Amino acid sequence: MYSYALLEPGCFYLVQEKENENLTLLQVKVISDHCMYVEKYNESVLQQWKRKTDPIFDIIELLSEKAVKEWTTAYYSNEDAYHEEDDE
Repeated sequence: MYSYALLEPGCFYLVQEKENENLTLLQVKVISDHCMYVEKYNESVLQQWKRKTDPIFDIIELLSEKAVKEWTTAYYSNEDAYHEEDDE
């Protein structure tokens, strides 16, 4: 069992927050004395504060810069496919 305190700001991680849950991609944005502001990427982006002591079942991987760049390209190009254009 791990905690958010192990994660570094600016880095992207694949984590499993609870046993038997899907993997989540997250990025640590801000660190305070007791908490962390993170962005979680699923179908949409969820931004939330987490306590440094909040548990993480498993930290699967710290993504490399190359992997983040490839994911960013894929994620944001797919995002456009779900939005209809407004003809107004």
